Amino acid sequence: MWFKNLQLHRLSAPWAISPDQLEKHLAPHAFEASGGSEMQTQGWASARDNGLLAHSINGQTLLVYRAEKKLLPASVVNQVTKARALEIEDQQGFKPGRKQLREIKEQVTDELLPRAFSIRRDTRVWIDATHGWLVIDAASQALADDVRTLLMKSIDGLPLSNLRVAQSAVSAMTGWLLADETLSGFTVDQDAELRSNGEGNATVRYVGHTLESDEVRKHVEAGKQCMRLALTWNERVSFVLTPSLIIKRVTPLDVLKEMADPTAQNDDERFDSDFILMTGELAKMLSDVVEALGGELA
Repeated sequence: MWFKNLQLHRLSAPWAISPDQLEKHLAPHAFEASGGSEMQTQGWASARDNGLLAHSINGQTLLVYRAEKKLLPASVVNQVTKARALEIEDQQGFKPGRKQLREIKEQVTDELLPRAFSIRRDTRVWIDATHGWLVIDAASQALADDVRTLLMKSIDGLPLSNLRVAQSAVSAMTGWLLADETLSGFTVDQDAELRSNGEGNATVRYVGHTLESDEVRKHVEAGKQCMRLALTWNERVSFVLTPSLIIKRVTPLDVLKEMADPTAQNDDERFDSDFILMTGELAKMLSDVVEALGGELA
């Protein structure tokens, strides 16, 4: 249930779309499996396989972006195209030209697509109408761009903006390592990446390594900046902060796992309970992250 990555966006105006209205916005862009002639299809899918494209509870909404891509290796297309070109050469008495080869390749691709394997990938989107967040669970910027594009296409005039903070994440993370402290509520874990701005971009990565050592401090004092830092928030959630404010490797710790609702009677109740727990905790964490970075700019 928990999001693994948080690509953060701000709702620049109060969320005024009801769950029913949201369904109507999403419906024209619902996911439909490829009919065989398309390399890739995308659309909105039901988070609970109940026909609803928006799962809403307590002012929190979950969407699922689904993309299906056909796996058709270029080597297979080229092999069949070569064989087809030899057949045509025998028939017409001369080798096909560039234009004809291109047409043969396009025809072969169209013939093979219906038999190609398909791979589906779901990406979750969390809309927090209460605190004004829209969060995409994607590590890849390209994937997040695809999700945003479909969101903007589905909801005309979606009030979406980038998160802007007073202090850059790089400056803050570097300062925390140099001072060997963070703001209240956060502790530094044992993963970090330090990088020089000089020629060659010399990089030092620490994995499972204590970051309170003089060695780390010397790297920072020599001009290297922290480009990635593992942190824990209030002993409840661990994560990795990046320069672009993409939060990665989000992991709920034991104290939250123990808070799972024991009274949940079925999968639907457990799902809603976990969703409420996740969104409640992450909303508090994001507020503290913004505060640790000097607050949000208007």
